[in-house]
Amino acid sequence: MRTLPYTDALAPYFASINTAWIEDMFVLEDHDRHVLAHPREAIVDRGGVILFAATDDGAIVGTGALMPGEPGAYELTKMGVLADARGTGAGAALLAALIDRARALPGIDTLYLLTNRKCAAAIHLYERAGFVHDADIMARFGHAYARCDVAMRYPLEPSAA
Repeated sequence: MRTLPYTDALAPYFASINTAWIEDMFVLEDHDRHVLAHPREAIVDRGGVILFAATDDGAIVGTGALMPGEPGAYELTKMGVLADARGTGAGAALLAALIDRARALPGIDTLYLLTNRKCAAAIHLYERAGFVHDADIMARFGHAYARCDVAMRYPLEPSAA
């Protein structure tokens, strides 16, 4: 499995992979529709990151993003893997690459994610990677999605000044 950076040519995979998992479990919200239809504007042009998981033969099987929010805070968001690629390690590889990219972002002090307890496998993946449940993150950002009932933070080490 390898990770690829965002290109406009890959944008349709960002939309289709995320639409599939969201519609399978929930309802697309207005915020989802905007981000999926305009990933460059909503994420990349604002200093965020979108990565893709690809098989060795180049098939795109997953995607995820780091979306800037309030100053110093980035949301790990829109992370999904195609149903037939689940269990292959694609999600874990993608998550590790996104965390590495987050650590390299200038000025970041908060990396968080918002999800739903129905996403039990994803929550387990996040916990294994080091994310912890966080009431402050829920209070600050949980209102972003109607489906959000779980908020987690990744413990970033303070950057040396």
